[in-house]
Amino acid sequence: MSPTLGTLYLVPNTLGDDSRIEQLPWVLPHETLLQAAKLQHWIVEDAKTARAFLKAVEGITPLACSIQEMQMSEWRGAARNAKYGDSIKPADLLKPLIAGHDVGLMSEAGVPGVADPGAELVLATHKLGAIVKPLVGPSSILLGLMASGLNGQQFAFQGYLPHDGQERTIKLKQLEIESRKLQQTQIWIETPYRNVAMLMACLNCLAPQSLLCLGMDLSLKSEIITTLSITEWRKRYPNEAACIGLQNRPAVFLLLA
Repeated sequence: MSPTLGTLYLVPNTLGDDSRIEQLPWVLPHETLLQAAKLQHWIVEDAKTARAFLKAVEGITPLACSIQEMQMSEWRGAARNAKYGDSIKPADLLKPLIAGHDVGLMSEAGVPGVADPGAELVLATHKLGAIVKPLVGPSSILLGLMASGLNGQQFAFQGYLPHDGQERTIKLKQLEIESRKLQQTQIWIETPYRNVAMLMACLNCLAPQSLLCLGMDLSLKSEIITTLSITEWRKRYPNEAACIGLQNRPAVFLLLA
């Protein structure tokens, strides 16, 4: 007789590098921390980040076993794994689940499965017929939308926009047209080292009256969330040199035309 399938728990991570022990009670419910502490099998985007998170959890509630004793596998998505010659498949990582063990899925930051390669593992778990249990935690996308003052009834998440300057400008103008047509908030994220380039692109190509929200370091002590028209943004940041305080900070962009 085959064992009962385990449950895949989607465990949210913190959104930045502030002291995690200080952050955890603020951004994660106690029940989420208790469930994370029970798990001994993990699939994570980055093992170093995951161990730091679990070390912080241990400072609040005892772990079921030591971090060294945990079974921890990394998954960065099928496309990225293939690029680096890694042939591991979701089914390989879900063997503990098939054997009846509960498994935790953890993103490098925020919630698993949203702008995150963990979605492939969640789908594979559904195909097995196992239970998927999302736990409550911070999402920069929803936190940004909540605090933006923009349309929370109609919105679309676009992931990352093109890196190439010309392609990025074309995409931004397309999103502005779509936003104006549908009165839909457009949301996207950017890697910290390209934040300033993205902001400058927005200020250079979007209409003066369009509203842009920039949310940085969400849920951290250094959090900044500001919504202004493009005209007002241009006054605040007339050139790239004026943006020095925005560099290398996790950010989410929201647009309503």
